Amino acid sequence: MAEKSRVCSVWVGTETGILKGVSLAKKQAFNFCEMNCLSRDQEVCVLCWGDAQETEVLVGCSNGELKTFSTEKGLFTETRQCGQSDEGKFTGLAVADSALVTSVESGLVKVWKDGATKPVEINAGRSVCRMVQNALQRHHVATGGKENGLKVWDLERPDVPVFTAKNVRNDWLDLRVPEWVRDLAFIPDSEKIVTCTGHHQVRVYDPASPQRRPVLEAQFGEYPLTALALPAGSPCVVVGNTQGQLALIDLRKGLVRGCLKGLAGGVRELQCHPSLPLVASCGLDRFLRIHSLDDHSLQHKVYLKSRLNCVLLSSKDLEACPEAAPAEQEVAEEEGEDVEGEDAVWDAMETVTERRKSRKADGGDEGAEEKSTKKRKVRK
Repeated sequence: MAEKSRVCSVWVGTETGILKGVSLAKKQAFNFCEMNCLSRDQEVCVLCWGDAQETEVLVGCSNGELKTFSTEKGLFTETRQCGQSDEGKFTGLAVADSALVTSVESGLVKVWKDGATKPVEINAGRSVCRMVQNALQRHHVATGGKENGLKVWDLERPDVPVFTAKNVRNDWLDLRVPEWVRDLAFIPDSEKIVTCTGHHQVRVYDPASPQRRPVLEAQFGEYPLTALALPAGSPCVVVGNTQGQLALIDLRKGLVRGCLKGLAGGVRELQCHPSLPLVASCGLDRFLRIHSLDDHSLQHKVYLKSRLNCVLLSSKDLEACPEAAPAEQEVAEEEGEDVEGEDAVWDAMETVTERRKSRKADGGDEGAEEKSTKKRKVRK
């Protein structure tokens, strides 16, 4: 398993609790899990790198377990309990210095420091959908959720947030506009934060300005936005919604600069490569896709059998992939490792055409028998 994990450049978490590694250079995918104890309770909710060398992948499961996977050894090296079932699923995972930061749906943000018996808890409010770390100031994290506006927290002073966003003004009927932050990210080389909402809005906040309301707002489509990602060195943001639509939105003017096609299900997560103009997407249609942000073409397409929740790109191995790849590459997954009851049921069912053919064959035989009996009666 160590040889397989070392060649993987993309890591994906599934609803069935499987950590999948994909090698785009070798066009193969591998499963890393214990097949005997798979269940929905081990659904992979979040992924992040455990170190700067990218030798450890932290896997957060829906049952509150946090697993550490070694990419050099090809196996899970540690499992710890970081949450409870009544707190909800993980909504964020980060590493700050020597501490581990976790966030759950109930709004508890916990800072697990080395040597401490109990974690430091931060109450970020109810129904938190996302927690993200600031890459430049790693002790800063941002949270947001349903009827829970954007907040920025300093982990060194966790008593009160350092920034709390204010809701937009009432609509033209003087009614309150509902809040629903689905995903967010810190814009590099600035203090600004971009969010996407369940009401198909993209908003940009600037904590450095005295205005707590969004400094820019744009809309895309008519369906809830579920994920976003920031390309390296680009003034745009990539957003995806529940209908599988991907778009690039200019954060300077709020205009749509292009769309990425090919998806057939709701988008669960997006991630842009830190140095290459590539964006990876995964979701309900069970495909991992990698698009080029230059010409918006589909570079890789991987069918991974399970519904996908999260994706993690490697900054090193992905650069070794051939640049002159065809517009669409089918990556074959390793057989015999992913067996799901749902897929087995669908595979065992007859298609409509097969049932019609069998009925016609049966009806034809019965009709021939009736005709033969009638002929015998006439002869008699």
